[in-house]
Parts: sequence; C-alpha cells; structure tokens
Amino acid sequence: MKNIDRRQFLKIGGSAALGALFLGVTGNYLWRMFTNPSELFYGSKKKGGKQRDTTNEGFASPYRLTFGFTAPEEINAFEICDDKIVLAAPNNIYIYSMAGQIENIFPIPSDVRDLAIYEGNIYLLFASRIEVYDMRGDMLKEWQACSDDSDYCSFTVFAGGVFATDATNKNICKYNLDGSLARFVKSPDGFIVPSYSFGITHIGDTVYCSNPGRHLVEAYTADGDFIKSFGKAGTEAGAFSGCCNPVQLASTNAGEILTSEKGIPRICCYGTDGTFRSVLLNDKMLGGGHAAYDVRVHEDKLIVAGNKNVKVFQYDSKQSAHTLCGSCDLDCPMKVIV
Repeated sequence: MKNIDRRQFLKIGGSAALGALFLGVTGNYLWRMFTNPSELFYGSKKKGGKQRDTTNEGFASPYRLTFGFTAPEEINAFEICDDKIVLAAPNNIYIYSMAGQIENIFPIPSDVRDLAIYEGNIYLLFASRIEVYDMRGDMLKEWQACSDDSDYCSFTVFAGGVFATDATNKNICKYNLDGSLARFVKSPDGFIVPSYSFGITHIGDTVYCSNPGRHLVEAYTADGDFIKSFGKAGTEAGAFSGCCNPVQLASTNAGEILTSEKGIPRICCYGTDGTFRSVLLNDKMLGGGHAAYDVRVHEDKLIVAGNKNVKVFQYDSKQSAHTLCGSCDLDCPMKVIV
C-alpha cells in the first residue's frame, strides 16, 4: 500500500468528505482515487505495468534547467520578494537568496496553506485565519476567517484587497487589507471544488481563479464582479484534465497567465483572453509524481517548487525554435536570448 502525506493528499485528491460528496463514491473506489489518481482521473493507460502519458511524447520545452536547491522541509507554498525566494514549510519560513543561500528562518504554526507577499510583508493563509509577518519574522497582525467552517486553499494579496478561496463554502472571501470582511464572491456558474485545487492570482486589478471542477479559469474585478472565463476539459495541450484542474495560477511579466496542473503535472501559458500559448514545462522537467507544482516568474526566469525542491528554468532560444513559445510573436520579457 502506497503512503501519501497530507500535502500530497490535499494536492492530489483533496478531502475524502468533499470528494465523496461530489463524486458519489465510497470504499475501495475512493481509496483508489487517492492512491492512483492518474488511472481514475486522467485516463492514463497502462503499458508494461506503468502509467503512460501520451500527451508528452516528443515534447520540447523552450526552457532549460539552470539551477536548483533542496529545502529542509516539504514546501507548502512560496513567493518571490525582490531578489529573495520565500518558502513556507509546515514549521518554518525560509528566506533564500536567488543563489540558493539561506538568509533567514523563523518559526510559524503548522499546516500553512499558501503564502503571498505585499509591500514587503509576508501573508500566510491557514485553513481558517490569515497571519501577517515582516521579513524578520515579527507578527504584524492576524484575523480569523469570516465563517466557522471556512477551509481556505489559496489567496492573492494586492492593493484591491485579500482574496482567499474557500473549498468548503465554494466561494472567494474578499477582505480589506485591514482584515475586515468586504464581500463573498461567487461564480455565476457555481464553483465546483472536489479537491483542494482552488488556485487564485491577480494581474493588475483583475483577479483570476480556477473553477477546477468545471475546468475553467475565471476573471473578476477588484470589487469581486465576474468578467469572463475560459477553459475546456481534455488531456491535450490547451485543455485541463481530470476531475479538477488547474490547481495553481501565476502571472508573467507580459501579463499572461501560467497554469499548473496535477495528475500529469505541467505548466502552461495562456493569454488573459484564454488563448493557449504553449506548454512550458512537462512532468519530467518538473520532477514527476502526480501533485501540482507551484510556479512563479522572476525577471526572465521560471521558478518552480515541489516537494522539497526549488528549480530555476531559463528561456533557451535554441530549444524554443521549434516550440509554440518560440513562434509566439508576443513581446514577452521572458524570452531573453541566452
């Protein structure tokens, strides 16, 4: 019997209660859902006794791995602050230089769900509260969730407020920066959240979140009003596979959206109008497994975190020559020729 830890459980399958209610499964089927998600969720076929991913055959990435390091603990979330990489682990915050040198460590409560940086401060999301620290590790403020049964997954913080996705209540809870409740945001189609795959980010004053059970990315104003959505179900490039994808969202310096998927992990790029750009990193480059990887952009680099590992990828003009990314005519600062 394969063991999976709590973070893998949350990222791969979510909670048994939510999954069972949504899918109507129990017993052996539910156990298989968590221990072998690619078989049930992603339509993978076995060949020679191993899972086979046909979508990655002949894959060429426009990026190459240039650097990486290993953290002391499993990485729950991370962000970039100027020229520093800030990691949230079950027991500590680790602050690294871009060269992978540790600069500071301070303790935090366990089970942090997400991390955000705003005005140089570290915002931490827990299941039912938010805490704010400075870079030295001093707590500045905290506030409890607005609902007794809140189960927060991910959040984004900017001048427009704090937007936290809630898997139990299937909404987005918007707070003002002082911690006061502003409103609840609901999808016009209804959020379907069968697992903890409820990612969110912002580009300027527009908030983008996943509606994972519907295989959509949805856009909202800073006031929480719905704008539009894009996405479709499928295993091919430009679609979202399985029961619930995408898991994570991030933004590029050109204002594009990066999506991170689980099951067969990959990082893809989309225009904010939903136009599919390219698959940037596939499961082999990311490190394999079934869990989604966190991704952020720093200058002309992609930084990816998963398990205990941080990897830095650099755009490569030679490798990209025969990829969709290489043929894209967008004036993207990520495409620095090296």
